Amino acid sequence: MANKTVSVFFCNSCGYESPKWLGKCPACNEWNTFVEEKLQKTKSGEYKEKSTSEIVKLSDIKVEKGERLETGFVELNRVLGGGLTKGSLTLVGGDPGIGKSTLILQMCDKIQCDGKVLYISGEESGSQIKMRAERLKINNDNILFLSETDMTIIAEKIKEISPSLLIIDSIQTMYDPTMESTAGSVGQVRAVTGRFMEIAKRQGITTVIIGHVTKDGAIAGPRVLEHMVDTVLYLEGERYFSYRILRAVKNRFGSTNEIGIFEMRDSGLNEVIDPTQIMISENKNAPGSVVVCTVEGTRPMLVEIQALVAQTPFGMPRRTATGLDYNRLTLIAAVLEKKVGCSLYNQDIYINVVGGIKINEPAVDLGIAVAIMSGFKNKTIRPGGVIIGEVGLTGEIRGVNFIDKRIYEAEKTGFSYCVIPKSNVKNIEGKFKIDIIEAENLTDIMKQICE
Repeated sequence: MANKTVSVFFCNSCGYESPKWLGKCPACNEWNTFVEEKLQKTKSGEYKEKSTSEIVKLSDIKVEKGERLETGFVELNRVLGGGLTKGSLTLVGGDPGIGKSTLILQMCDKIQCDGKVLYISGEESGSQIKMRAERLKINNDNILFLSETDMTIIAEKIKEISPSLLIIDSIQTMYDPTMESTAGSVGQVRAVTGRFMEIAKRQGITTVIIGHVTKDGAIAGPRVLEHMVDTVLYLEGERYFSYRILRAVKNRFGSTNEIGIFEMRDSGLNEVIDPTQIMISENKNAPGSVVVCTVEGTRPMLVEIQALVAQTPFGMPRRTATGLDYNRLTLIAAVLEKKVGCSLYNQDIYINVVGGIKINEPAVDLGIAVAIMSGFKNKTIRPGGVIIGEVGLTGEIRGVNFIDKRIYEAEKTGFSYCVIPKSNVKNIEGKFKIDIIEAENLTDIMKQICE
């Protein structure tokens, strides 16, 4: 029976399939996300193999510990949960020019694996990759290069070479010739990713694919792409800053909250083992400047928050937050007005997290509040302190998680005192030499730590 070409509509957001165009996706409720793809349908059962699956008891299944490949980067190993798992499929996304290909090429040079590394690029030629390798001072005979986008040819080359590590740069440039749609379309991305997943699992080849991102910061293509892979990593950072943050948003073999910090230099990406020293290296004791402790995954980091409070010349005051949630800033400003008596209704408030780091956890609320009050009253905070705590709507200081790690980081860095919620004090009594100041309400805290 001849193949029949049919039109199918896919949702760009979640991958939902529909025989006709829909204005609103019934699966994810997004509007105007359906795109048309032409697929070839073959006779039912022609391409299917006989199933060999059997039903077994869950208690009888034996779990084998996955073999890890050391990537050569301490930060990358931390994000992955100990290294790349053998036979896994990892997706790396990020803005153009952020350093995805640079990081992966450096990893190919440093990774500890028994066998060859195959780097397949559909965007750059061999001479371009060679120029980058020379800039990064990489000269490794175990790295093989292939410039190809045809999935059929790629599958044959992989079977022929049988590499230990496979790199695909990028997934949007690969295409399956059996499909009529162009490379990068929803159908092609789904089909090609499925092929690479089958290769990784059946042949035990550790695979890393690089993906483009949209203007919204999400990986281009259907969201089902992120569901298919084992691990999803995002390389973040401002283009005009030298620091890059590698964040795991999905990880079947480790934590999804870990981050790794790198610094972009002429010689490539260098990992930052102790980010605290960099984030507070230029900290000056000035009004509106406060040091807080945030925890990303298992890593505590001391970060400086700066607040500028100035009387507005207009009727409506401005609230600007860089590196923090804007809604959190307005909430804390409202609490300060209602519970502390700070007249901020005619004051512009600008908040900035130094170093380009983004903080989302509520444990820095107290630090934000103290920074705003310090900037508003033009009074400096007693030097050598770290502020930790969550602020509630009624003005109370609520406890936070990982208080031991936060205080240890402050003590190790050389700070003299630490402000923590009163409810956390009983859990750390006698454990640290650093001075502990109990935080019960905002007004008393300012009296204790203001110079």
